[in-house]
Amino acid sequence: MKAGRLTEEIRIERSTSTINEYGTPSTTWVKLALLRAEKVEQTTTKYIRNFGASDEEVVIFRTRFLDGITNADRLVWKGNAFNIQSVATIGRRTGVELRCVRLPE
Repeated sequence: MKAGRLTEEIRIERSTSTINEYGTPSTTWVKLALLRAEKVEQTTTKYIRNFGASDEEVVIFRTRFLDGITNADRLVWKGNAFNIQSVATIGRRTGVELRCVRLPE
């Protein structure tokens, strides 16, 4: 993996549940890692669903290996949150490829 291709800055966040002062559980996102990444592909597809038409933006990133990234985490890129759909290890723990779908705002 060449360092010159890692032009994008992404943030990996993990969900944590806390109890507020009223005793209600609330979910917050905590920064797990700040990484440099290569944007491999970015596509948008329109789907017809039960509730109507919707667009789905898919972005694939490659970055250096970071142990512990799961589908339960999310990725933030350029201020937009993305749900991590799949995590694929590249080589012998050399890198990781993250396939992400943009979350609705």
